[in-house]
Amino acid sequence: MDKEMFKLDSRLALITGAARGLGAAITIALAQQGADVAISDKPGQSLDDTAGKAKEYGHKVFTFNMDVRVMNQIYQGIAAVNKEFSKIDILVNNAGINRPMYGLKVTEENWDSHYNTNVKGGFFVAQAVAKLMIPRRWGRIIFISSQSGLIGIPGQPVYCSTKGAIIQLARTLGLEWAKYGITVNAVAPTFVKTNLTHKRLENREFLNFVLGRIPIGKLATPEDVAAAVVYLASDEAKMVNCAVLSVDGGWTAW
Repeated sequence: MDKEMFKLDSRLALITGAARGLGAAITIALAQQGADVAISDKPGQSLDDTAGKAKEYGHKVFTFNMDVRVMNQIYQGIAAVNKEFSKIDILVNNAGINRPMYGLKVTEENWDSHYNTNVKGGFFVAQAVAKLMIPRRWGRIIFISSQSGLIGIPGQPVYCSTKGAIIQLARTLGLEWAKYGITVNAVAPTFVKTNLTHKRLENREFLNFVLGRIPIGKLATPEDVAAAVVYLASDEAKMVNCAVLSVDGGWTAW
């Protein structure tokens, strides 16, 4: 094969929740493969570190604030990216929260905050971006879900249900938008040590539970998840649609 695989030269990728963690790793991986990147996070979150690392690969980096829970910020943010680049080729819907709470303790605020961020926000960002992709007849939309959307995790009923909803969004939108040249997929990682999970993983009993469920015997890294995103964003993944790519070391095979 003469062509180098998984290259993203000339593509523009928009990544939400990119200030740190998975969003930062995904941004850097996409830039490394040749993409220009537009990165967002909610107001008050600095994007400087992610932007600085992405710029090392010599591609254009555009930063903007966007709280995916606020509809006007979604519309304004997508418009700003489109004005800057005149296109969006790849969307990575990464913004999300995880605030563990057992079922008997779940509050309305906990429920609403999860669904507004993880599901509603991700959906309306995808909808706005898809409207720009349709005239160009090409697009890649990638939702960051979780193995928790495929299995249950004690203490996370709301989070698990939102991640399951994300998988169903990817499947259904992929069916609707395939005729426009747009694929929609989800990545479902196992536990990764990030700002959202580090407190739980510092609990030795919980960490042992997690590692005991992963046949490979170790946590995923942000770079493991980013590599899956790069693949789904590439031309080589043109026949992958409505799929869930698990990056879980085998957990969901139990």
